[in-house]
Amino acid sequence: MQRVRAGALDAACIIVFVVIGRSSHTEGLSLDGVAGTSWPFLVGAAVGWAVVRAWLRPMDIVPTGIVVWLSTVAVGMLVRVAAGQGTAVAFVAVALGFLGLEILGWRALARVVALRWGNRTAKDDADAPPHSRVRPGAGDRP
Repeated sequence: MQRVRAGALDAACIIVFVVIGRSSHTEGLSLDGVAGTSWPFLVGAAVGWAVVRAWLRPMDIVPTGIVVWLSTVAVGMLVRVAAGQGTAVAFVAVALGFLGLEILGWRALARVVALRWGNRTAKDDADAPPHSRVRPGAGDRP
């Protein structure tokens, strides 16, 4: 399940990048437009996943996140050139920065959350001593 979520989050990062980019350039947010701009980067991400075998450790920043990020941009730009789409230097720089922030950022955030709250399950809570269980609804109240 973690693999599916990681792949979906990587794809969502690409879609967010494309939607923000298209809306900031008043290119419109039609399904065709978003799909036409997204697909080269989605191909790049898929290549990155295959190269690093991301399904084995999808949450790792190194090497998974780094390889997926760089492949998303590099392969995505190459596919854009092959498809006759633009690859201005400024666009490459923005894509590199924004997709890096997103693809590495969600993995970093997931790591912080996992360290803060642990990878607890309902079974872990059931097996824990009574004084360490979190009561439903207790929250962070004093």
